[in-house]
Amino acid sequence: MAYVGTPIDTTNQFQSLQGKRFSGDGSTTAFTLDIAPSSVFDIEVFVENVRQDPNSAYSLSGTTLTLAAAPASGTNNIYVVHQAKAVGTISPAAGTVNADSFDNTVISGHTALAATPADTDEFLISDAGTIKRIDYSHIKGLVRQVLHTDTTIQVTTTSATFAQYTQLNRTITPTSTSSKILVQVSLSFFLLGSNYNDAGFQITQGGTSIANYGFAGYKPDSTSALAFSPVFLQTLHSPSSTSELTYGVKYNQPQGSETLVLTYQGSSTGEQQRSSITVMEILG
Repeated sequence: MAYVGTPIDTTNQFQSLQGKRFSGDGSTTAFTLDIAPSSVFDIEVFVENVRQDPNSAYSLSGTTLTLAAAPASGTNNIYVVHQAKAVGTISPAAGTVNADSFDNTVISGHTALAATPADTDEFLISDAGTIKRIDYSHIKGLVRQVLHTDTTIQVTTTSATFAQYTQLNRTITPTSTSSKILVQVSLSFFLLGSNYNDAGFQITQGGTSIANYGFAGYKPDSTSALAFSPVFLQTLHSPSSTSELTYGVKYNQPQGSETLVLTYQGSSTGEQQRSSITVMEILG
């Protein structure tokens, strides 16, 4: 025979309504239920087969049922029937729970991770529309932040003492002590000299050298000439810190007799030079 209406759920398992009997002794008014109802209206209470008024004949506190008057003595002359007990579960069909079914607190309601994830911590990603999980170990090492500074300010020296090129100082605050800082420096410079043309550079952190570089050139004649050399410096630093750090560049002219010019600014547009520093936090 055909069925008219909503189809009967044949997927889930359901239980019978639950109840419990008690025996009165003429003085006891409190009885312990197996299940804690959420309201006096969720149960039916019978004494000597007479249904009790939920508004006045009894009260509830957790699993304790308290009658307003002590029932007379009798065997199983009190019984309780749970009317609103959860007796079954409905499992949504696969693919029917979508984004609109979730509140934002599904994520924001949980404790925020305050440190770098462990290698085995998992993330959810969408792989061409298919939700998959991935361990942090497979994605760490990514760039967390990139900061850049450049300058067109020219500086000149004939000193063998290193000086800080303050226009290229760049600060960064790592987010984890396991992070590494990749420092990249591009310098435009030339040396004015007769025979030897030398220049020294350092990448610094907090004014202290963390990488040293030297450039030397030899001119066979004795005439004064320009030796131009754009250079690229790079180092990977492990500061083990989450405090603000300052990276920069120092420069000198080792012989103390030649002239080193950084970021030359000539009179024509074609002579305008620029130097820069880029610092990147690499997650460890």
